[in-house]
Amino acid sequence: MRNFKHVVMQAKTPKQSKTTLTDVVLPGETNSLHNLFGGELLARMDRAASIAAGRHCRHIVVTASVNHVAFNKAVPLGSVVTVEAKVSRAFKTSMEVFIDVWIEDRQSGDRTKANEGIYTFVAVDDIGKPVLVPEIIPETDLEKQRFDAALRRKQLSLLLSGKMKPIDASELRAFFK
Repeated sequence: MRNFKHVVMQAKTPKQSKTTLTDVVLPGETNSLHNLFGGELLARMDRAASIAAGRHCRHIVVTASVNHVAFNKAVPLGSVVTVEAKVSRAFKTSMEVFIDVWIEDRQSGDRTKANEGIYTFVAVDDIGKPVLVPEIIPETDLEKQRFDAALRRKQLSLLLSGKMKPIDASELRAFFK
């Protein structure tokens, strides 16, 4: 286990990390059905999430995992796509970032949620060693829900990878009874 110096950092809110990227879907970014390639969307989500994580901790960040991605709705050629990312929870050196993907109707301006994802980033120093990150203080009901669920997701991931025993998964005990 790494030794971290005790550093007092000011906690932040999710809105302080909010990152919004808006772009149009071009022909070279689509598959043969004229919908945005999944990999292109993942890259856009990774960029937005990376910026959000960096805003939260003010350090270099690296993608540690893509925990969840839901491709619920195809994103057609010519669509205006907005990717919104916010840190949902911060741990010692890692941050979970929740990403929402919206499609905007060009005529009405109405937005429809198309996809979502959850990525984990680790903050590192200039030589790639993990560094401590500030805590997150959720404000809205949705931020509080995502904050609470992040610990369950982290424990489940540690459990599945063999890095945590079921008895130590405090947030998941109800599943093992």
